[in-house]
Amino acid sequence: MSLFLLKRLGAALLAMWVMSLLVFTGVFAIGNPIDVLINPAADQRIIAETIARYGFDQPLWVQYLRFLNGLLHGDFGRSFVFNEPALALIAQKLPATLELALTAMLIAVVLGLPLGLYAGLRPKDLPAQGIMAASIFGFSLPTFWVGLMLILVFSVELGWLPSGGRGETVVVFGIECSFLTVDGLYHLILPATNLALFKLSLIIRLTRAGIRETMLQDYVKFARAKGVKPARIVVVHALRNILIPIVTVIGLEFGSVVAFAVVTETIFSWPGMGRLIIESIQTLDRPVMVAYLMLVVAMFILINLSVDVLNTLLDPRLRHR
Repeated sequence: MSLFLLKRLGAALLAMWVMSLLVFTGVFAIGNPIDVLINPAADQRIIAETIARYGFDQPLWVQYLRFLNGLLHGDFGRSFVFNEPALALIAQKLPATLELALTAMLIAVVLGLPLGLYAGLRPKDLPAQGIMAASIFGFSLPTFWVGLMLILVFSVELGWLPSGGRGETVVVFGIECSFLTVDGLYHLILPATNLALFKLSLIIRLTRAGIRETMLQDYVKFARAKGVKPARIVVVHALRNILIPIVTVIGLEFGSVVAFAVVTETIFSWPGMGRLIIESIQTLDRPVMVAYLMLVVAMFILINLSVDVLNTLLDPRLRHR
């Protein structure tokens, strides 16, 4: 197990280094932040001093080494716009995005697994066919359109739920949480539902396909012949075998929910990282853009590592691959 972890950790570090190259190259090739930092009408002396202060006059390889040294020390630079450490700005917005993403994935998993199991075990039933038809809509409908329709129906027409914002929050261990208040929960329902629909459809279809294939395997037929109860066959024998691909997909999809919650956060005015990164792109705030991208990369790598470890617990044979 220790050798397996060392291999995965080495691969994770290599991936981080490669991504640091890609992020640096991509971000620093975009626009000229000097146009944002100072007035274009400023004289050449002020422009030259500003360029030298931020190191933009250095060769790209020197700038990259400074950038890499900052990453190793947790220093992503100061925001050009807010004049605050970029990592601190991201950290202020991260709890709101994580809260939204965790709630969306919880909805997708809690509803997706049982619905997918039912659709796979009883594929000819009318409710099962309805579940699969609804999952197609979950895949097909654009997130922004669904969000607007949710606001129109539940906020404008029915007036049941608020259309935007985070609502009332409470501070727990220095972190603002909205799901611990009634008002916060009301504000969380619509954006979390909007963000969960695509993932819910994915888990339903993945679970259905997995359970239908597994129930045809020889060990399931043998368990039936031995007189094992159907519920035990599903939970103990079938479900455990289909959990490996499902856990892998859930892990990766959680990372994508955090990284690409921009549309939902914008529609519902949710004060998370998505809105911050859009503003940073518009103003060429490079330190914030880099901090966001590297945080997302690190999160994906950490999730992949966690999924690998969890899969080895479900199937120990994977440790030797």
